[in-house]
Amino acid sequence: MFSSYDGLCTIGELAEHAGVSVKTVRFYSDRGLLPEASRSTGGHRRYAPEAVERLNMIRSLRGLDLSVPEVRRILDEQDQQDDGAGAGGALEDAVAGRLRSLGSELAALRWREAALRLVQESPPAERPGRLRLVGAVAAPPSTASLARFWRSWLPPRMPARSVTAFLEAAVPHPPEDPRPAQVLAFARLHAYVTRPCGGGGGGGSCQPRAHGVAGARASAVLYAGLAEAYDLAGGELRRGAEPCPGEALDGFVDAYASTYGARDTSAFRRVLAGRLAADPRIDRYWDLTAEVISAPGGRPEPTPGSAHDWLLAALDTQVGTRAGRGGALGVAPGEGPASAAPPLGPDVPDGARAVSPR
Repeated sequence: MFSSYDGLCTIGELAEHAGVSVKTVRFYSDRGLLPEASRSTGGHRRYAPEAVERLNMIRSLRGLDLSVPEVRRILDEQDQQDDGAGAGGALEDAVAGRLRSLGSELAALRWREAALRLVQESPPAERPGRLRLVGAVAAPPSTASLARFWRSWLPPRMPARSVTAFLEAAVPHPPEDPRPAQVLAFARLHAYVTRPCGGGGGGGSCQPRAHGVAGARASAVLYAGLAEAYDLAGGELRRGAEPCPGEALDGFVDAYASTYGARDTSAFRRVLAGRLAADPRIDRYWDLTAEVISAPGGRPEPTPGSAHDWLLAALDTQVGTRAGRGGALGVAPGEGPASAAPPLGPDVPDGARAVSPR
């Protein structure tokens, strides 16, 4: 390939064959990616013919935006394979890592684009407020503030597995390709969960009194039962079914009855309906969550909150009381008193009160 008597080439000849600058060859050579075959008597670098192929490989890997250390690991592994060593996964690992990084970068760009469109499409009078909202949210957005909100609300010492399952259902993940309305809804959701409990003044606990009464283990049992009932009710909501007695409602009531050692009777259901109707509410959280996870213009996706409302309406229909939209999944900051409630009837131990995760 090269015209020299020993088949080697100078750094300039290598650069010319590879179509790069001498500075580029020197950069990779100084970092150990491109070994020299020897040095001339004058101290000039000389390279073997295979250096052209190696340099092209380096350029290809760098063209994929892989770092120099990653390229070094890939080349070292390739050298080991040429020597008969076992195959490795340096290239696969590097490509997978870059894809993850690129996915995060693209998500951030899509979020920023939707946020900019939101500001652009907003009436002039609303732009300052919306700028403050979206400016408080990272790109791509993090759900850490939502998780903190629920962790502060859940019963203390609740089993980690139960907490994780609850967060998976209660914390919405922003869409990969958001619309401006979804960006606004998520920003409002972030603002909602980060304001102090009890309104702007702060102070006080966000936890309902029932959490301390029921206990962490009993609450975990309750939440597991409610999750199943909410899944069933979500299916009914997707079908557009009106609230009615059935498997979903039976599971809903059974979750409370089992937790407190009560029997599922008509009297129990009447007391439960009245108790849940009196609970504080966080409707705003679930309304915004539905906006975040639902396709624009489509039917709202069910949330634990909307599922709870459907089940409570079904219970209300069955027992013939005016239960209303009962409190579920938490006490909203500044929304409704966390007042003491009567026990759930003769089948419930004295002092036990239903925990309503809505």
